Amino acid sequence: MAHLRARRRMALALPIGIALTASFGFLPSAAAAPADSPSVNAGSASDTSLAYVVNTRSTDARTIASVRKAISAAGGSVVETYAKIGVFVVHSANPDFGKRVRAAKGVASAGATRTAPLSVAGTTDEGKVQKLTAAEVKSASAKAASGQEPLEANQWDLRAIGADKAAKINPGSRKVTVGVIDTGVDDTHPDLSANFSPSQSASCVGGKADTSYGAWRPATPDHYHGTHVAGEIAAARNGVGVAGVAPGVKVAGIRVADPETELFYPESVVCAFVFAADHGIEVTNNSYYVDPWLYNCLDDPDQKAIVDAVNRAQLYATHKGTLNLASAGNSSHDLDSDAIVDDSSPDDSTPVTRTIDPHKCFDVPTQLPGVVTVSATGVNKAKSYYSTYGRGVIDIAAPGGDKLQIPDTPDANGRILSTLPGNAYGYLQGTSMASPHAAAVAALLKSSHPKATPAQLQALLKAQADPQACPASYDPDGTGTYKATCKGSTRDNGFYGRGIVDALDAVK
Repeated sequence: MAHLRARRRMALALPIGIALTASFGFLPSAAAAPADSPSVNAGSASDTSLAYVVNTRSTDARTIASVRKAISAAGGSVVETYAKIGVFVVHSANPDFGKRVRAAKGVASAGATRTAPLSVAGTTDEGKVQKLTAAEVKSASAKAASGQEPLEANQWDLRAIGADKAAKINPGSRKVTVGVIDTGVDDTHPDLSANFSPSQSASCVGGKADTSYGAWRPATPDHYHGTHVAGEIAAARNGVGVAGVAPGVKVAGIRVADPETELFYPESVVCAFVFAADHGIEVTNNSYYVDPWLYNCLDDPDQKAIVDAVNRAQLYATHKGTLNLASAGNSSHDLDSDAIVDDSSPDDSTPVTRTIDPHKCFDVPTQLPGVVTVSATGVNKAKSYYSTYGRGVIDIAAPGGDKLQIPDTPDANGRILSTLPGNAYGYLQGTSMASPHAAAVAALLKSSHPKATPAQLQALLKAQADPQACPASYDPDGTGTYKATCKGSTRDNGFYGRGIVDALDAVK
């Protein structure tokens, strides 16, 4: 899963003068947002069809109607209309669709959300999860101490942030829900079923919400990422398996991963943010980047439209009271550097090596304004060897696991243990695992401060963090080679942001 953050703000880096004023400042008022228009059923896409997002200059009814006509005239069919934020999800087989619709009156930006036809298939696995066998589960369970969950002895991450002690004070409120925007969540897992919220769950694959029962579940057991994330957040303290950081809150699953490629396309993510906002979800976790581009450059019309559409959706969610957190990435990139080599994009066809400026080309949703960006640490509190970083970008750090940092646990495994589909358990590492730890702490804070706005909640999240100074040197694998440079003060730096989250401080 190369695109999963197994992984990602740079609000200050967004140029004020760019032609996306209507996007980055886009917070439509309720009065200006007409009800969503009925969508046209796109039917089965042809082998030459591409998906697009079309973003309008305003959300008034006249502009929405005018752009809808322009989409049809350019050879597009509307899959879904998000009139509240001025975004259309469209399919078209016309190779000139993007060029034609961008010229239409009322269109702010428009572009293809992929570089290969909709029929593309393949896999993007990034190694395999370390799944525990039944015998290993039984053996590990026998080593649990009194008062622990059966597998908790191997959960060094809970103890690292005081989550085991926090659960005895305040495990979190049932009135708070964390939305897991991911590959899907197996709500039948015994560690998740009691805390799962079906009424706040859906599949957003393709850009249109499907709320039929079970639509939120992973397409296959191999799409384990979302279930692992959900367990890290809210696995119940029920005498079964593992425990989550906030075992008293609810989790919802919003599936956005394509069932074949497991890619996270922009239209699906737009749908997810809007769905979360409209269904009262207080916190979302986003352990991925939006495919097919690792970085979306504003001088490219397609990539610009992707940034525009997703940003409108996440700003809408923020405006409605949702705090969004995202993983920093696993490329060990410095997002405050002058240049980064990206040789992985586009990941839905043939990647092309390019050098980008991370102040002009953005990891989405990680670098969008207001999104809390989370880096990863290991048991020694050092930045995980793979974790992306950057001064002014990283807001907070959290345990994401590191195979090079070995804990004193029965399994001596530096990765993160959590739930997997099919009533299973396994280890993963990545900023994908760090972000849900921070999202869970945010949920604990929301439980104690139910009236806190997303901005206030973000401030509280930073205030409770334990400051971590930059290391004198950074050589995680001990080879004598300096791997990354940490810049900033103890209280705010490129490796840890404001510090490592502390669940115990959050509930105190």
